[in-house]
Amino acid sequence: MTPVAEVTPVATPTAGVRRRGNAVRLGLMAGPVAFFAVFFAYPVAAIVARGLDVDGAWRFGRIADVLGQSDIRHVLWFTTWQALASTALTLAVALPGAYVFARFDFRGKQILRAVVTVPFVLPTVVVGSAFLALVGQGGLLDDLWGIRLDTTVWAILLAHVFFNYAVVVRTVGGLWAQLDPRQEEAARMLGASPWAAWRRITLPALAPAVAAAALMVFLFTFTSFGVVQILGGPTFSTLEVEIYRQTSEIFDLSTAAVLTLVQFAAVGAILAVHAWTVRRREGALKLVDAAVTARRPRGAGQWTLLAAVLASIAVLLVLPLAVLVQRSLDAPDFAYYRALTHDDGGTFLVAPIHAIWNSLAYACAATVVAVVIGGLAAAALARRDAGRLVRGFDALLMLPLGVSAVTVGFGFLIALDKPPLDLRSSWLLVPLAQALVGAPFVVRTMLPVLRAVDGRLREAAAVLGASPWQVWREVDLPLVRRALLVAAGFAFAVSLGEFGATVFIARPDNPTLPVAVARLLGRPGDLNYGQAMALSTILMAVCAVSLLLLERLRTDRTGEF
Repeated sequence: MTPVAEVTPVATPTAGVRRRGNAVRLGLMAGPVAFFAVFFAYPVAAIVARGLDVDGAWRFGRIADVLGQSDIRHVLWFTTWQALASTALTLAVALPGAYVFARFDFRGKQILRAVVTVPFVLPTVVVGSAFLALVGQGGLLDDLWGIRLDTTVWAILLAHVFFNYAVVVRTVGGLWAQLDPRQEEAARMLGASPWAAWRRITLPALAPAVAAAALMVFLFTFTSFGVVQILGGPTFSTLEVEIYRQTSEIFDLSTAAVLTLVQFAAVGAILAVHAWTVRRREGALKLVDAAVTARRPRGAGQWTLLAAVLASIAVLLVLPLAVLVQRSLDAPDFAYYRALTHDDGGTFLVAPIHAIWNSLAYACAATVVAVVIGGLAAAALARRDAGRLVRGFDALLMLPLGVSAVTVGFGFLIALDKPPLDLRSSWLLVPLAQALVGAPFVVRTMLPVLRAVDGRLREAAAVLGASPWQVWREVDLPLVRRALLVAAGFAFAVSLGEFGATVFIARPDNPTLPVAVARLLGRPGDLNYGQAMALSTILMAVCAVSLLLLERLRTDRTGEF
């Protein structure tokens, strides 16, 4: 009888702790679910419903009518193949960079890591404008060698590589740095060639991370808006650009609603596959400390590879940013910067410089919301024994990154127009829209760190009588504090650059930096163009400083998207 008496007291509290853990998880999910339901699902559903509602009746046959149009089929085809081409080109260019950042230790590595991440958080209109100044009519290449790419798809593809280079470097490089190099070295000692050892040992371990990065790049290029709108002109149009055109120029909500549904279905499929690749990748995250795998390059081959990667970064990433700075300084005595302090009464109701303070204030508010919502969601997803419902919740959190931001922004105006959610005149609309984009990055930053915390520590604290709040404060918080700061900084940088939804809801007397840049670019004249470049340079500098600070806080597991 004694063994039974000894086992029973241990089994009962453990089962109770698990039940309480499930209850806590559901409680943590309640806040993020409510937030995404009200400020994402509801506006998107409202705009789609209004588009399909014809004379008081829903016409689902409209879907077939729209998809049967030849110009719409052309848009769908171009959207798909340019996303595939952009993804393949980005992987080809960025995978060597991922290896260099993972395996090599060299001077200026932290600064360079921040530099390659800056393009990802820049507004897409700024990226498009930078490449227009680089490869367009009167651009740098046109002036030097008479080369123009603005009338070809190559400008779009190169801009997409510029924008997504960091996704591959940080996602694949984050895992590559944790793979034990001794496994590949052992295979070579047994007679395998360098290529055979890499193909049989390293590539299978990297495959889930490469697949995850490729899916994210495909997602971002499939929903590309600002880059295609500026560089594509009337010749090229993606699904996102067509939704914007149908909504704001033609006012055909029915066609826009159908295209939104098509994009929603495609994004849902992409995210489902991405979630599967993330689950496969998690088993490889526990290999070795990344700090012990990086070393100084050795031999002519490694130094040549490092030089080639640095050259590609200089040409593809640094040069377009340098063009921005150069164009902002074209006028003598910093005339474009000084013009930002004057209100000409045309583009805005205030001086353009106010967009800087507006963006900083909005981004701070959006960061608070994103950290709270994303932190709660990451805590709910942290346990590895998550069921299908929780994994579906994980995919739901990523939807705002792929669903049309134009639809979300316009949906805010359509849906949030009645009490108690009449927010059309409230300044909260902008940070709420920005938080929708920032929250997924908070989740992706914090989730690997939270999952690395030994669950037995939480269970032990709970058995000893600690409340869920005490468990979080005493066990989780000390271990994830740095990741929380990184998540907040990244949410801040991403919020600064949000454009697709903000362009609909930012008021003329309170413009954000991306909206101000887009409106200045839309007006003729060298002064307006110069002010747009000046604002873009300021935004780039703020993002660069933020990301450089993040690199100082970064842990081995917080470098992923």
